[in-house]
Amino acid sequence: MKVIICGAGQVGWQIARHLSGEKNDVTVVDMNADLVRRASETLDVQGVAGFASYPDVLERAGARDADMIIAATHSDEVNMVTCQVAHSIFAVPRKIARLRSQSYLDAIYSDLYRRDHLPIDVVISPEREVAEAALQRLAAPAAFDTESFMNGRAQLLGIALTEDCPVLMTPLRQLNELFSSLRAIVVGVRRETGKLFAPSPMDILMAGDRIYVFTHIEDVNRTLEVFGKRTKKQERVVIIGGGNVGLAVARALEARTDRIRAKIIEKSRSRAENAADGLTRTIVLNGDGLDMDLLAEAAIDRADAVLAVTDDDKTNLLAAVRAKQAGCPMAIALVNDPTLAPLMGPLDIDAYINPRATTVSSILRHIRHGKVRAVYSLGDAEAELVEAQVLATSPLAGKLVRDVDFPEGVLVGAVMKGDTVMKPTGDLRIEAGDVIALFTMAGDRPEVERLLQVSVEFF
Repeated sequence: MKVIICGAGQVGWQIARHLSGEKNDVTVVDMNADLVRRASETLDVQGVAGFASYPDVLERAGARDADMIIAATHSDEVNMVTCQVAHSIFAVPRKIARLRSQSYLDAIYSDLYRRDHLPIDVVISPEREVAEAALQRLAAPAAFDTESFMNGRAQLLGIALTEDCPVLMTPLRQLNELFSSLRAIVVGVRRETGKLFAPSPMDILMAGDRIYVFTHIEDVNRTLEVFGKRTKKQERVVIIGGGNVGLAVARALEARTDRIRAKIIEKSRSRAENAADGLTRTIVLNGDGLDMDLLAEAAIDRADAVLAVTDDDKTNLLAAVRAKQAGCPMAIALVNDPTLAPLMGPLDIDAYINPRATTVSSILRHIRHGKVRAVYSLGDAEAELVEAQVLATSPLAGKLVRDVDFPEGVLVGAVMKGDTVMKPTGDLRIEAGDVIALFTMAGDRPEVERLLQVSVEFF
């Protein structure tokens, strides 16, 4: 497949790395020649320096025979015009655009939107994606990472194990025997060395491990309890940052039936006024989220969670630390720089959200082959959780789980038959039409594609 990626920033670079690693013909376009050079020298991609929406630049990038264009520059307007030019002049079949402005999003998602007028097949909103990720973190407060699969019937949980975890030093095989009715599988483990791996049945869990567990949505609370995490309903949330992300989270909380009480702290007066105008039950405070007096006014010591989502990583980290010191039991920080992730443990921050990783996963989810229903990238693209429908031609079809020769770095998280999500026991038969969730290390992705009979043709 021939793909043009417009924008060679972190999002564009990560998508290029994924797609070029899967042997696609990828061209990266950016007006910054240094970024283009970096991409072409470090990845198996071609590079074109120029303004992404200019027809002659797209011509040089090979738009006439491109299968897809992904517009992920920093400008909404450039991304929209790029898709329009790709459609009108070059008839590119599939167009994906990253848009940030709430005004554009409101128009695009409204009934007034017509594809003929703005030919974008998929709109990716980083703020909406991040807000959804934040809501998922709040729904499973004891997890450092979480993502929904199988139409919301299954969940991937990231759980940090501490000394009081009751199942430490227990082989995973024995764990499955002790909790046979628990529809949960440990699919990934990151040890203190920092290396992520797919565990074997004889592996044991140790204090300090950060594990990934794939579980049925109805078993989330029980799963957390098995691994020593208390579950508590979130009733009071303080949001530091009243921009697009904070506003989207507050709106979603207001729309819920369980009526979570939320407060927003926003430093900019105009943003605070805008947030207050757009919300009905949420209290908005104008001031610095690092101010201890203001945190006290927001009753941070009685809050169940604090969500720091300003546009500055360091502010988010410091605000999360201060909120914890003031007595808030849970802190979630928005962090763009992945090199800051190792600080989460020493700073006692419970979870973080990486907007770039969230956006990349969302874009990948939309460009995979139709039978691949979802892809979630873990770590620095070290592994993926892939959800796909089993084809009749797949080597998996008709086989028992125990009879499939999965690579060492691949584990089955669950199998969904119809609307029923099932734990992948050895005697479970995989049939054509079933939906399967596979954890795969990056190096084993080609074998997973062979098993699923999905090559690198995407849409």
